[in-house]
This record gives sequence, structure tokens and C-alpha cells, in this order.
Amino acid sequence: MTPFDSREFDAHELVLFGSDEATGLRAIIAVHSTALGPAAGGCRMWNYASTDEAVTDALRLSRGMSYKNAMAGLPFGGGKSVIIGDSRRKTPALFEAFGQQIESLGGRYITAEDVGTTTADMESVAKRTRFVTGLHRRAGEFGGDPSPKTALGVYLGIKAAVRFRLGRLDLAGVRIAVQGVGGVGYHLCRLLAAEGATLRVADVREAALERVRDEFKATVVPVETVLSEDVDVLAPCALGAVLNERSIGAIRARVVAGAANNQLARDSDGAALQSAGILYAPDYVINAGGIISATREYLGGSTEAQVVTEIQGIPSRLTEIFERARREGRPTNVIADQLARERIQAAPRRLVA
Repeated sequence: MTPFDSREFDAHELVLFGSDEATGLRAIIAVHSTALGPAAGGCRMWNYASTDEAVTDALRLSRGMSYKNAMAGLPFGGGKSVIIGDSRRKTPALFEAFGQQIESLGGRYITAEDVGTTTADMESVAKRTRFVTGLHRRAGEFGGDPSPKTALGVYLGIKAAVRFRLGRLDLAGVRIAVQGVGGVGYHLCRLLAAEGATLRVADVREAALERVRDEFKATVVPVETVLSEDVDVLAPCALGAVLNERSIGAIRARVVAGAANNQLARDSDGAALQSAGILYAPDYVINAGGIISATREYLGGSTEAQVVTEIQGIPSRLTEIFERARREGRPTNVIADQLARERIQAAPRRLVA
């Protein structure tokens, strides 16, 4: 299958397949749109079952980044990269080779960490290109790991969704199931627990579960049943496509609001959630805190307080989507997609260095 044959292909501007024999690098860089500026989006490393699966992920994620950056009001387009491989066996040399691939695009795409990659990996990328963010910073400088900022935006978005659907102004006693308690999920649990939420958590990594159980008094539940837990809010914070025709019928939560990208397996699954009476917070709207942090770091000149203030705009954007969806009787993901496309199409076409 070529990218053109994929149902996820959406007039992407560029799909680059890169390899390096010496390091074993096999990477795909997908640039969906540069209408608003250089394409910005993280690098995911995952042991994909096939190249087709990796291509599909890159295409979906890069389009999501176009929409995410547009909705967040950032001067960037959308792109994403995936490296095919086991992140437990990565090397600095592999990421240096990947940095050379980024450099070859001349600034058309800017990368950062994502699932399976870290700040240390981006430091290796930075040895070969300046088109990277999410780097280690000295004391007093803004930047670094964007995961806590993603978690902050999701936490604020959950509060907005709970207020809209449940009429609650706080999260004390609200039952929340968190699927995936890694980088973002851990920080999200910390924020939720601090406000008195009751947590049920699932992850394939025992050490991650023990950490949130011990620190936040979370109840561990099986990964096979976390989506159907009897809770008020379901927060998917692992990989995408968890909301599909099979899983939606089993969801008992009244709100789905989490950090994972591409939570809907298909766009039509948003309508299924709506029919089930479940309020869905479009993922690329609620999880924009990380890209806000990373791009402001890249541009320079922002303080921690300024970035937090910008992230605090996420609840109002979500509430606008919720209200319009209720008023028009349309799914929230359809409303969000329309708004994002309108912003991209309204932008004057610009040349990216």
C-alpha cells in the first residue's frame, strides 16, 4: 500500500521514508499542512506490526497536528514522524541519523518527543538539526519535557467537560478511569488526585501502576476492562483508536476526555458516542498543552507563566465546541474538525523556509 492508497491520506503535502543502514533507522515523516507555518509535531517510536500500520499512524497523527495547532492558535502547521522499532533498544546514533532526516527538509518540519521518545532522544536529534524542540533547559529557562503541560490542559479540559455534562464545579469525589499512566497519564493523575477525584487506573507496565497506586491511592483495574469501568469520566491516555464500534457500547462513563491522540477509530465513532449520550472532548483540542509548550520553547521569549496562561484557554475552546454541538445536534468531533479546517483554509498560503 502506498500513502495515496490509504484511507487516512488527506492531501498530505509530503510523506518521507528515511532509513540509515548503520543505525537501523526506519522512519516516516508526514507533513500534512504548512498553511499556518512549518509543520510541528512529535516523533513516536513504536514496534509497528507492519510498514502499512506505521504509515497509517503517521498520516492520522500528522493531520491531527494540523487541527491541533490550528485550534490552539499556533503559527504552525501539522506534521508527525514515526520510527519503526522497539524503543527499549534505541541508541543515540539512531536519533542522530533521524536528526539528519529532519535537517534534509530545511525547516519544513519541527520535531519533539512523543510516545517512545524522550528529551534525551531529542538532544541526540539536536546534534544534527536545529529543527527540534522539547530539549533540556538550564535552571530558569522555559522548556523541556512537554508531558506535564499536556496533562495540565487535559486536567483543565476534564473540569470543563464535567461542568458541562455533570454540572459539577470541582472534581471532589468524581470517579475517573485513566487508561495509561505513563508520562502524561502520571501527571494527570497527580492533578486529579489533588482535587479529590477517585481514580481507577490501567496500564500494561506494572511499575507505572505501582507508582500511581502508591502516590495517589488509585485503584488498579485490568487493561481489558478499563474502558467499561463504572465511572463518571473515562480518560484515554495511551494509544489511539480505542473508541470504536465494539468499545463504545460498553462505556459507562458520561464523559470521555483524555490525552491520547486519535482516540476515535473512525470519524463516525463520534456520532456513536453522541447517540450513547457520552460527551466527547475532541482529543486534539484537549491535549494541546504539550504542543503549546514545545512550540513556545522553539520560538523563544515565553515564560512559564505565559505558557500556562495560554494552556488555560483550552477549557473555553472545548466549551464552545460542546455548546455548538448541543445547539446544532452534531457530534463534537465534527464541530471541531470544521472549525480547524476553516482556520487552515482561511490562512494565506505561505512559503516555509
